[in-house]
Amino acid sequence: MRAPEKFFIGIDANARSLARLSEKIYRRPAKGGAPNVLFLQAAAQQFPEELRGIASEVVVQFPWGSLLRGVAAGDELVLENLRKLCRTGARLEVIIGIDTERDRSQIARLELPELSDEYLKRELVPAYESRGFEIEEYSRSSASSRPEIDSSWARKLRQRSTRVLIFMRGRAI
Repeated sequence: MRAPEKFFIGIDANARSLARLSEKIYRRPAKGGAPNVLFLQAAAQQFPEELRGIASEVVVQFPWGSLLRGVAAGDELVLENLRKLCRTGARLEVIIGIDTERDRSQIARLELPELSDEYLKRELVPAYESRGFEIEEYSRSSASSRPEIDSSWARKLRQRSTRVLIFMRGRAI
């Protein structure tokens, strides 16, 4: 079990994916169980008020759908709600994985901007900063150049050379 001294809250709008994960946490720790994890179904546009200021760290890893739109386009409501989760000084990490060819229909449906270096610098970082985050690091790179991201999805992405990762790290101020 990773970091038994910490308590993790996984939030997803998709109840089906949470149901599968929730079954696993009740196993014995030796079999992959995690008694320090709670899963909650909620959309980033409407987090429960009880979560205000609860987080010392917020990680948005490979979002899809409306959450992808919110973090990639700098949506005010989504960024404000992420900030509401955070204590002052809480760490924020956002990792977006996008393939402009394979994800073309999703990009069009969500009306995502081109996630270029220029866009990150001129639009996205200032959007986060105007909503209470100080962005300390941001980059655009290939999935294979970020081996420290440890998840099953990250391992799959490393095998696809056309996928680009957008990585941002900062703090709630």
